Amino acid sequence: MPKKRIYLDHAATTPVDAKVLKEMLPYFSKKFGNSFSVHSWGQEAAIAVDKARNQIIKFLGASEAREIVFTSGATESNNWVISGSIKAIKSDIKRSGRESKPLHIITSSIEHHCVLNSSKASEEEGIKVTFVPVNKDGLINAKDIEKAITPETVLVSIMYANNEVGTIQPIKEIGEIIKKANETRLQNKERKILFHTDAVQAANYLNCDVNYLGVDFLTLSAHKIYGPKGVGCLYIRKGGRIAVGQNGGEQEWNLRAGTHNVPGIVGMGKAVELIDKRKKDIPKIKKLRDKLIDGVLKTIPNVQLNGSREFRLPHNANFSFPGVEGESLIMSLDMEGIAASTGSACSSASLEPSHVLTAMGIPPEIAHASLRLTLGKDTKNSDIDYALKTLPIIIARLRKISGYR
Repeated sequence: MPKKRIYLDHAATTPVDAKVLKEMLPYFSKKFGNSFSVHSWGQEAAIAVDKARNQIIKFLGASEAREIVFTSGATESNNWVISGSIKAIKSDIKRSGRESKPLHIITSSIEHHCVLNSSKASEEEGIKVTFVPVNKDGLINAKDIEKAITPETVLVSIMYANNEVGTIQPIKEIGEIIKKANETRLQNKERKILFHTDAVQAANYLNCDVNYLGVDFLTLSAHKIYGPKGVGCLYIRKGGRIAVGQNGGEQEWNLRAGTHNVPGIVGMGKAVELIDKRKKDIPKIKKLRDKLIDGVLKTIPNVQLNGSREFRLPHNANFSFPGVEGESLIMSLDMEGIAASTGSACSSASLEPSHVLTAMGIPPEIAHASLRLTLGKDTKNSDIDYALKTLPIIIARLRKISGYR
């Protein structure tokens, strides 16, 4: 076991905040009721669920409780948006007796796999899907979304901030484009375009007010914001069409059946409430992130920073080191007590190069040599010093082994 242990993989998951854990603990044992039971134990749990829902309503600027639906996490929420909105629209068309051309979805080439794979599954069911490209910095041009819209477009799903390279997408600008398109559709009595954003990585740092962004659906995950794993939520704007996600009981407004994960929901509510209080840490995190980026670029030869330097989450640094194999780099860092990633944690078992980096035009051999370092609220200056001391030694050793010159 290394003497020093430094966690620089906060984009993969975050530790549960002590205040969040304290809020959760009673609901595992003392306050263990089922929130749908009518007795006092159940009502105690129901009140806790309502409190968490209200904490999220406040954070998102939602208008009512029914707009917040608790899920098992971001993957479920994102899958549900894609499949559920299409299913609901198809049902409307069938009920009306109207003929319809193939429905159309717009998303990007750098979405999380849960959006990409769900979109590809929709293609197999006859849905047209446009995967909008990104530039070399991993940024979407909002005008490309505008150009991609057709009369058959029913859903646009674009992530707020990328989980691998941290690039921040112009969600507000895209929302304004969709709003303008919908105004014309409303005049012509045509179906509106629904707009979804996966805000999982953005929640800690960016404005997630749904009216500011102009979204109909928004995804959050608790374990990315110092809350527990296995719980998330989907914001569904009032009037937004989506099919039932899980059949059974009457939980979550008859949209998602299943016994509430009360401790998890309580923890998510508290984690969301604490986001605004943590905003004061952002300048510190950004300063440390910039120190890390500048230090790596200065001390290690032949390295490139992946993603926009300007439009980037304040905690994210992603590099490529030609001549170094990414998995070997991660294991070497781990042996020195540093937790890092080669990209998305969900792809850590894959031998394929990052789809995000290749979509940015980075060759596969360079994409395989990538390293993602993501800071958190408890990252210290000494942690960055240690990383900057350790990383050059490891890179030099691995390059020597590979014969890179």
